[in-house]
Amino acid sequence: MITTKGYAAQQAGAELAEWNFERRELGPKDVQFDILFCGVCHSDLHQINNDWFEGLFPMVPGHEIVGKVVQIGAEVTKFKIGDLAGTGCMVDSCRDCENCKDGLEQYCKNGNVQTYNGVNPYTDGMPTYGGYSKTIVVNEDFVLHVSDKLDLAAIAPLLCAGITTYSPLRHWKVGKGHKVAILGLGGLGHMGVKFAVAFGADVTVLSTSPKKEADAKKLGAHHFVVTTDPQQFEAAKGTFDFILDTVSAEHDIASYLSLLRTNGTHICVGIPAVPSQIPPFALLDGRKSLAGSGIGGIKETQEMLDFCAEHNIVSDIELIDIKDIHEAYKRMEKGDVRYRFVINMATL
Repeated sequence: MITTKGYAAQQAGAELAEWNFERRELGPKDVQFDILFCGVCHSDLHQINNDWFEGLFPMVPGHEIVGKVVQIGAEVTKFKIGDLAGTGCMVDSCRDCENCKDGLEQYCKNGNVQTYNGVNPYTDGMPTYGGYSKTIVVNEDFVLHVSDKLDLAAIAPLLCAGITTYSPLRHWKVGKGHKVAILGLGGLGHMGVKFAVAFGADVTVLSTSPKKEADAKKLGAHHFVVTTDPQQFEAAKGTFDFILDTVSAEHDIASYLSLLRTNGTHICVGIPAVPSQIPPFALLDGRKSLAGSGIGGIKETQEMLDFCAEHNIVSDIELIDIKDIHEAYKRMEKGDVRYRFVINMATL
């Protein structure tokens, strides 16, 4: 076993603290890379607090992981020692089901293996521990190549916030001629703006906060609507082909459906802890669709990383020390981050 250390919650709702634990020894197809940076996702806090389901503890969060390869298994062909590498929300899947064979491992019918707060039945049956740690061992098929042309710390959030917004925009073929609204301007939302603009769409940010207008325009958005202003909200009704909903707090999805054109689609990528209630008439009026999307497969995630390298797209980040994680969580809950915290793992 490989002895390492990380920051872990020992039980639900507990504060994170340093914890020594073990990773598995490398198998023939495994890659070990030392973690240099790890993004802080709102889902980290949700899972520590058991907001969605009962977690596995001790829990080492973190699924926006980048670093440098330090060891490879005997049969590894995709990586060599010294390569920059990354891992996102998954570290394995069954590989055999229809979805896996179609490159949709995130929808594995037998269950993909989450980077943390999961168990890997396809290898050792042991709990998985995430990126708030010094090193990680992952099968090479779930390790991604990372460009050396971009700020490595700012690449980290692409492994979740990036692919979570890239994938639905690509799936629905969003581009030139489309009017797209990004609902919420946070860790996910700011990446949604960058990608939608890069794809050629006409982009509007929908936000409850007037203070975010300048940032939205700086990120490339063409328009801004303050959703708490009844006049602005009314003027926006029936104008969008797509709404990319990145909000993870409770909100009234039904009211936003009124902003869609006929045949428009509202795509949920944020995950509020409280389920939404959708009256059927909100969908029937205009043949509107309510859809969801969860991250992306490995091939698509690599495509996204390559696209970002080609177009110089990274997350806007605030780099923090690991000791400041709890303050970061408090600020994240208040929306006080522009736009993603990233941990410098050298501080562990």
